[in-house]
Order: sequence, then structure tokens, then C-alpha cells
Amino acid sequence: MAETPKSADAQAAVFRLLGDPATYGGAEVRRCETHAAVVFLAGDRALKVKRAVRYPFLDYSTLDKRKAACRAELEVNRKFAPQLYRRIVPITRQADGSLALDGRGEPVEWAVEMKRFDENNTLDHVAERGALDDALTGKLAVAVAAMHARAEPVEAAPWLAAVEGYIADSTAAFRQHGDLFPAHLVEELDRKSKAAFARLRPLLQARGAAGLIRRGHGDLHLANIAVLDGEPIAFDALEFDPVIAEGDLLYDLAFLLMDLVERGLPHAANAVLNGYFAATRRTEDCDGIAALPFFMSLRAAIRAEVTAMRRDLAADKDRAALARSARRYFDLALTLLAPTRPMIVCTGGLSGTGKSVLARALAPELAPSPGALILRSDVERKAHYGVAEHERLPAEAYRPEISEAIYRALTDKAARVARAGHAVIVDAVFAQPQERTAIETAAAAAQADFRGLFLIADLPTRLHRVGGRSLDASDADVAVARRQEEFAIGTVNWTVLDASDSPDDTLAKARAVIFAQA
Repeated sequence: MAETPKSADAQAAVFRLLGDPATYGGAEVRRCETHAAVVFLAGDRALKVKRAVRYPFLDYSTLDKRKAACRAELEVNRKFAPQLYRRIVPITRQADGSLALDGRGEPVEWAVEMKRFDENNTLDHVAERGALDDALTGKLAVAVAAMHARAEPVEAAPWLAAVEGYIADSTAAFRQHGDLFPAHLVEELDRKSKAAFARLRPLLQARGAAGLIRRGHGDLHLANIAVLDGEPIAFDALEFDPVIAEGDLLYDLAFLLMDLVERGLPHAANAVLNGYFAATRRTEDCDGIAALPFFMSLRAAIRAEVTAMRRDLAADKDRAALARSARRYFDLALTLLAPTRPMIVCTGGLSGTGKSVLARALAPELAPSPGALILRSDVERKAHYGVAEHERLPAEAYRPEISEAIYRALTDKAARVARAGHAVIVDAVFAQPQERTAIETAAAAAQADFRGLFLIADLPTRLHRVGGRSLDASDADVAVARRQEEFAIGTVNWTVLDASDSPDDTLAKARAVIFAQA
């Protein structure tokens, strides 16, 4: 990092101006800082100034470069959060030598002006309050999927070349911070990262050819997502280098997932993963999920590198906390590259036995992080007909030949996810012996561990649960649950779990089966 004394002194005067309540008619001013920018919050305005710094990955060292970066930030973020981004504003040198915000003199600095929102409503603060609930994570997954659908495909080669540079840059930075990152672990992370990327390169090239490498947000972590009028809105997209902002769509998603995992929110991370896959309905991602642990590791490593740089700039009172944070990210980057054996878990049983509740509770606990992908027959059937999950289908959609097609699709997708090295839970009734045999055979062919769980519960319990559903993908009602009592299920070779008691009780039984055999 480079910062000249002259530029630092010049910016100090600008920061004094923007930090002065008199500049805003007496409004209280709050100052927020990162390694690359300083933000001033006053009234309904937020003014963001680029620091006069140069890093290996960005260069704001001259006024012209900072102005160009401000223009780029405005242009990029109006695609993601047009309701927040207003304009770029000059800080000028007046005739009497004083500085003025949006004055008529010669510009000496530039700022991006945004509409201020309650900074307590960014998702990092929401998560700290324990308010990142299922409803919000569901909206978050859909919002990211919609943002990616609008993103423009780019040529894959520049980004693939850049990934090698990200690994090399992080390793070089870690070596310069020997007090934070032990040398033998730095070399281990470097070796494992390079090996993972070499293994994944053909897959990523194919995904680029399929249009799945695009110009995304680039900096999609919780602090850059705000809840406005109940909806998550991504802001502060990366603007200083288009190649850095580009990447596989799962690489963009990986930053968000890694952030949730690092904060100790594995259930939220798994919910976002599954919500995203359900919203995009991209079959190619059943193969692409192979790259997700590497993507998350790379994001964690870059975060460790940047946090170490922040420590170098921080006040003495903040340095210890930043050092601990940098090491946590580094350790996470290594952990995410640990090898895992793929697993297919099936949660079968009649409607109302609690299959889906169990699948959602179990998924975050299966490796690799952020947990298992859930394939649900009810969701697959709705996708087959191109309707929303909560839209009810007619009886014709449940004809035997349709159900056979749905189970074939589930089995194929589960095998693809397993071959990609990821865990998958298949949530379906599995009433027919041939359905159970087919998924077991597919797991064996994919060289994946298999766990078949068949849930049972008495009819009154099932009727009570089915009758209490709302906004669920399942079309099963009380009448359907009664008819299912007549199913000829045949001999069940899977582990039969009595699921009549609480979901926690069923989860404990499932854990005992799955992890006792692991």
C-alpha cells in the first residue's frame, strides 16, 4: 500500500470539511472508515470519498483516478440500487483558499452522494441483533438470484487468469504478515488453493461458455446489503476494476455465504444457498456446486488479506481485534478446502411425517460448508410445470407418469450434486420400492455415501400437521394424507424413524443414524 504525505494532508483537510456539522447546516455528522474510503453521514445524505491509496488490487492515488472511480461507482450501483445513488459531488477550492462542498472553485476531491438510510438496517447489524430470520433469508436468496439474472455475461478468460493472481496476491500478503499467518499454513493454503483451481478450471471454462461468468456485484457481503421497506437491497458494488467484479455467479454468491458462515450463521447460509438454487432453477449449478468450497475459501482468504491491511492502518486500540479477525478468515479459508466425501441423504415418508422440516434442520450440518443442497419433490414438480412454489397444481399433475418423471429428475440431480463432491438431501415420499432402489443405485454409481431415512407417524399426527400448513410447496391436504394410508409401500430397507414427537426429537434420531455411520 502506498499513500504520499502530500495526498494524505490534502485529504485530511477535505475530511475535516466533510466532518464539520456546519457543512450541512448544523446536522450531526457520523464518520465511517474502511481501508479504501471514508463515508460521512449527515441528515439524509451519505458522502463517500475514496482514500488516496494504492493497493495491489486498486489505485486511487490521483485525483483523476478517484473521480473516475466515483463515476464508475455511480454507474455500476445504479443497476443494483438506483433508489440510493444520486450523483458525484466536487469538493472545491474557493477563491479565498477555503474548501467548499459542491462549490464553484477548482475541484480538489470528489465524493459519491447517496441517499442515507438507517445504517442499523444493513444485514451485518441485522444479523448481530439475531433478526436474520427465515423470511428475510428467503427474500435475500431471491434478490441475489434476480440480480444475477440481470447481470451481463462476460468473456471467461480474463477472470480465470485473474483468479490465479488472487491466490498469488493473498499468499504474498500473508507472507508479509508473519505475525498473523504462520508460514507453514500459508504454504498449505497456497498449495491447496492452486490444486483446487487447477482441478476446477475445465468446469469453470464450461460455465463461462454457458454464460455463467458475468459482471456481478463483486463485494456481496452482509454490510453491503440493506433492508429497505422490508426488502434486501445490495449496494456498494465493486467498481474499481471490472475484472475483479466479474466472475462465476456462484463466486459472487460465495462471498455472502462465506460471510454468514464466518459469523456463525450456518443455518442462514444454508437457507440462502437453497433459496438461491430454488429461485434460479439452473440445472448446470448441480455440477457447478463443485466449485463452491473453493470460491468460499478464496473469498475468505481475500478477506483475511484485506483485514490484515486494515490493521496496518488502524489506531492502536483497534489493531488486536482486526488481527483476530484476519486470522479467523485465514483459518476459515483453510477449513473450507478440507476434503469431504459426498453424501446423499433421503428423507422419505408419507405427507405430514415431517420430511421437509427434518431436511431443513439437517442440511446445514452436512459437509461441505454451507451444507447440503435440498432437492424436494414438491418443488421439482412445480418447476416441471413452470409455476411458483406456492401455486396449487391440478390433480392431473400427479399422474403416475408425471411422478415417475419427477423422481427421475430428482435422482439425476442428486447424482450430479454428489459427483460434484457435495452433500444432497432428497425430500420426497419414496412410497414405491423402485424409487428407493433407483436413488440408492445412483448414490453408489456416484461413489457417495447413502443414508435412507423413512419417517413414520400415526394418522392423527399427520392430519394435524398437514392441516396446519400455509405457504408451502406441498399440495397435500387432509384428503391426500388419508388416501396415502392405502399406499402399498412394500419392504423398507431404509432406517425407519418414528417422527411422531417434536422436530428436535426427530432430528436427534436422524443425527444418530447419519453420523454414527460416517
